Amino acid sequence: MSCDFTALALAGVRGLQPYQPGKPVEELERELGISDIVKLASNENPLGPSSAVAEALREALPELARYPDGSAYALKRKLAAHLGVQEDMLTIGNGSNDVLELIGRAFLHVGAESIVSQHAFVVYPLVTRAIGAALTVIPASDFGQDLVATRAAIKPSTRCIFIANPNNPTGTWIARDAFCGFLAQVPEDVLVVLDEAYFEYVAEPDYPDGVSLLGEYPNLIVTRTFSKAYGLAALRVGYAVSNPQIADILNRIRQPFNVNSLALVAAAAALGDQPHIQRSAAANAEGMALLRSGCDELGIGYVPSAGNFLTIDVGQDATPVYGALLREGVIVRPIGVYEMPQHLRVTVGTESENQRFLSALTTVLG
Repeated sequence: MSCDFTALALAGVRGLQPYQPGKPVEELERELGISDIVKLASNENPLGPSSAVAEALREALPELARYPDGSAYALKRKLAAHLGVQEDMLTIGNGSNDVLELIGRAFLHVGAESIVSQHAFVVYPLVTRAIGAALTVIPASDFGQDLVATRAAIKPSTRCIFIANPNNPTGTWIARDAFCGFLAQVPEDVLVVLDEAYFEYVAEPDYPDGVSLLGEYPNLIVTRTFSKAYGLAALRVGYAVSNPQIADILNRIRQPFNVNSLALVAAAAALGDQPHIQRSAAANAEGMALLRSGCDELGIGYVPSAGNFLTIDVGQDATPVYGALLREGVIVRPIGVYEMPQHLRVTVGTESENQRFLSALTTVLG
């Protein structure tokens, strides 16, 4: 082959590595020939979606030959009522990752810059570098976002600051007063992208609801997802809430049918069953307490988390521990790619899944 096709790609793209999702159950079955596998790698809701979702999907099946509603009218209407916002403040995406990419495509470019924290969600630098924009990474403070250093790093070329609250993969969160103080100091032409993918799980009393701050801070964009607490990870639907002018820009470049019909129907049905979200949050709190106490009994550390996962310090290179857990039939997530080589991120599962993980970890650590 005479042509080097890699050289034809954008410089930012050439430096990227493909995103590595959590290992699927089917892949582990093929590799090791084992069954009865517990997957705690991808921060999914172990209770699954609301029962209302299955019924809504059955009713939608006869319309599979039709294109989706490109405006997402029904979902937007329900979502706007649920959040207490105008419909023209919403941008619907194929998962919140899709919305994050729309933000990058709309506002970043060669010569512009985004700011992220060390240990931040890998999609933020991926979106930035793929477009050819510059990336500034702020060293973490106790595994979380250092807002003082983030503010100090803002330059005339800064266009976006990506902040996850709580952060994935650390689970750390930013309190309301600290976040509002930060927003008040950010220039209005710098967009603050607040990723609240785990919003529904947070029980911390000082946690800020980003949507409630939009009226005061017009440069704020809040992203959320139906993949976590709503249990719709397979269908991929998320959204952004922003001032209407920003939403209009994002909707100009959004693909016409970026969210499929079944996802739209399922999200609307899931949104209508808030008791299921409350049950999911309660189960998560119980499971989190179990995982923490299990780590305490084993004498190993962890990062306090406001999400539906716990990042555990195994006190050594986590890669062989991860491999040994796989052989025990337990899939978790090594996070060396996030500069945390001694840590494993573990999703809060059902009670039996959490017990299975702790038993396997006890065996593996000897």
